[in-house]
Amino acid sequence: MHYFCLMMTLPDGRDFSGEFNYSASRSSGPGGQHVNKVSTRMELRFHVGSSALLTDDEKLLIAEKLANRINAAGELVLVCQTERSQVQNREKVTEKFYDLLVRALTPRKKRTPTRPSRASKEERLELKRQQSEKKERRRTLKS
Repeated sequence: MHYFCLMMTLPDGRDFSGEFNYSASRSSGPGGQHVNKVSTRMELRFHVGSSALLTDDEKLLIAEKLANRINAAGELVLVCQTERSQVQNREKVTEKFYDLLVRALTPRKKRTPTRPSRASKEERLELKRQQSEKKERRRTLKS
């Protein structure tokens, strides 16, 4: 079975593959003899501060939004061990990297404050009146 490596980039065309450091190790968890002898777990390390393709503002934004994934050395560390093949895990972890980067660099949509319409206010008040009448009828039936 032959696997091909997808060419992954950001929507603006930047390709970070030259700045990645990959390392393979043994996967944890169940799997028997195969897991114990084959290094299929892939770890991607990307040093945010020394990236030539990111602007200073983008570096700050990534450091802020992905702080829990960045270690003390300033590296963004991602791991994938879901597949049984090293190549597939490498593709998945690379895909995960680009997804995270796109989400971190996409600005959050600003919320425009809205007011309830007159109809919705009247509907709410009508429901309150109905509820009040229902409880009032219960009170009169008990006495």
